[in-house]
Amino acid sequence: MSTVLAFDLGASGGRAVKAVFADGSLRYEEVHRFANVPLEKDGTLYWDFETLLAQIHAGIEKAGEFDSIGFDTWGVDFGLLDGNGQLIDLPVHYRDGRTAGISKKAGDILAPETLYRESGSQIMDINTLFQLIALKEKSPGIFKKAERLLFMPDLFAFSLGAKPVCEYSICSTSQMFNSVSRSWSRQILEGFGIPEHIFAPFVQSGTITGTYTNARIVAVAGHDTQCAVAAMPCTDDSADHSVFISCGTWSLLGTELDAPVLSAESMRSGLSNELGANGRINYLKNITGLWLIQESRREWKRQGREYSFDELERSAGEARPLQCFINPDDPLFVSAGDIPGRIAGYCRRTNQYVPQTTGEIMRCIYESLALKYRFAVNQLVKMTGREFTRIHILGGGARDETLCRFTASCCNLPVTAGPVEATALGNIIIQLQALGDITDIAEGRKLIAGTEQLKTYMPLSTDDWGSGFERFSVLASFYQI
Repeated sequence: MSTVLAFDLGASGGRAVKAVFADGSLRYEEVHRFANVPLEKDGTLYWDFETLLAQIHAGIEKAGEFDSIGFDTWGVDFGLLDGNGQLIDLPVHYRDGRTAGISKKAGDILAPETLYRESGSQIMDINTLFQLIALKEKSPGIFKKAERLLFMPDLFAFSLGAKPVCEYSICSTSQMFNSVSRSWSRQILEGFGIPEHIFAPFVQSGTITGTYTNARIVAVAGHDTQCAVAAMPCTDDSADHSVFISCGTWSLLGTELDAPVLSAESMRSGLSNELGANGRINYLKNITGLWLIQESRREWKRQGREYSFDELERSAGEARPLQCFINPDDPLFVSAGDIPGRIAGYCRRTNQYVPQTTGEIMRCIYESLALKYRFAVNQLVKMTGREFTRIHILGGGARDETLCRFTASCCNLPVTAGPVEATALGNIIIQLQALGDITDIAEGRKLIAGTEQLKTYMPLSTDDWGSGFERFSVLASFYQI
């Protein structure tokens, strides 16, 4: 029997999930939940690191005894340590505005095609490389003082006593990691003046990196997406014909490959090559996800109209279908604020029907997400030559019946929804592998498939979605879908 404690820090909150594996079965429960709210100081948005560390200790206290502990968060963010192993400053949050436009300026030093061929990462301003370039420009003193860079999951583990390490999956989100050689890209580091010595040694996902009291600290797949994909309830054979959508604040849509795709066309398609917990390439696209619904709900609350998520979902079902669409990834929708107003403005500018009611706004969001998923699946088909037979929706989006139904019908593929706790479960099975309770990720997936409640949605009304996608594609040709 083994007991493990998984910490999963998402865009709005974190939680500690305790799991017990005994006699071939897995039981788990959430023992602590806490907010993860960025801290604004002097015009910069930071991780509230000390508060989060206090919450982690609170979760440990509530959990009682356990054999191992592991951390996952989103990609790209990091902390910088001085020569004494102390944080020089609070880690900056990826939603801070300091990197706006940095990727375009970086193209003057290293052509985008070269940067993509070296890193395999979708070129996005939020990536670690561009955060470091911005730091060098705006806070050179901090950059010069830095002796060690630790990505956030490794930083939390280090704070509990783990050795400083760079776990592979989180490194592969940085725009500096070469997914072929599985090392830092010398060309990128030298091109932008980033010293390689600031990076800790690489470790594989599932490596024990230290101890906390009597528990082992495990470097799980630090990137939460890779934890979620590790929990995809399928066999190795079916994984090659499956699309995953790790759906929370962001939607990460992709498939597993044996080797990265590094062509210029892949770069133009906005696809990334990231390392999974099982050592395979997760070839994926970053798409805005439930953020659009979450922030719309917050805006309506600010306006004095408070809705439950169930009420919003019902209102979408009552609205007329396929009236208007947005590009979920338009920069217009990145920042917090009046998302419903921006959706109406977007539709007005693109000469579409302008949604008037809460239900029409919600319907527009749901349909636009489903259409963007179909757009991305088509890109995967083109770039890999594969035919896909199923979509797995993992994480919080698996709870949303409307999103799952729309995705199945729009993409004309069966959707398996679940597990809802995919990220925590992936974290857990990687720890169990490190402890020797299971042999590999494939065995962990079988365990999850046999114990979790999953729901399948079959495609319906696909003709209507086909005509909607034609309109969406016309919109794409003009407005960078």
